[in-house]
Amino acid sequence: MHRSARQDEHMAEDRAADLGLAALHGAPADWLHPPDLDAARAAQRAMAERVIAQDAHGPVARLGGADTSAERFDPAQRVHAALVTLDAGTLRPLAESGATRVAAFPYIPGFLGFREVPALLAAWARLDPKPDLVMVDGHGIAHPRGLGIASHLGVLLDLPTIGVAKSVLVGEPAGMLGAEPGARVPLVWHGRAIAMALRTRARANPLYVSVGHRVGLESAVEWVLRTAGRGYRLPEPTRLAHLAANRQRLGAAAR
Repeated sequence: MHRSARQDEHMAEDRAADLGLAALHGAPADWLHPPDLDAARAAQRAMAERVIAQDAHGPVARLGGADTSAERFDPAQRVHAALVTLDAGTLRPLAESGATRVAAFPYIPGFLGFREVPALLAAWARLDPKPDLVMVDGHGIAHPRGLGIASHLGVLLDLPTIGVAKSVLVGEPAGMLGAEPGARVPLVWHGRAIAMALRTRARANPLYVSVGHRVGLESAVEWVLRTAGRGYRLPEPTRLAHLAANRQRLGAAAR
């Protein structure tokens, strides 16, 4: 893709800000902006070793949702990210933030975190108040190298996260999924349960809930069920984050 000198300057400034935020949590530069695909694979494997796949968080008073949006044929290859904060008890929205970044990594399935996480980090820095636990639209450990975007973001920020995906990346359901809301069946890959196929609405396609970081799978499923059931397939945190990311994209297009 062709970029102007001014766009390159903005990208350099953004990258410096990204690395500064990641460094606060002890993350190497390659965990956010790897120079090539081999470095990206190594970074994913290193971060996957840091994932805590059990409940390791305090009380959850505020829930978060995270999502990104992009125009498929945008010549600038921009990523529009949004995060929302909700009251955990009432699901009342408390805050919303967004950020737009030019993707510094090519579009390669299995490596989308390196395109999307920088924009999510920028949105996270602007979010106030911040949530205690975040549901991310995407996979957690249900990923070829155990590091989907929910785990990527969680490890970088040492933040409790849950992956809530709408399709399968790897793995197969361990059985037939019931038609009723709340029905679930493990998603298994290489003999290990890496996620749960979960029906949140009758006659709707299932969601695939996985550990992101510092939240166990059973708890992740319960959080998704607790925040779904308002007539939508998606849990409220990721549903609102999806709408916010679309607003961020439309706002950036209007500028």
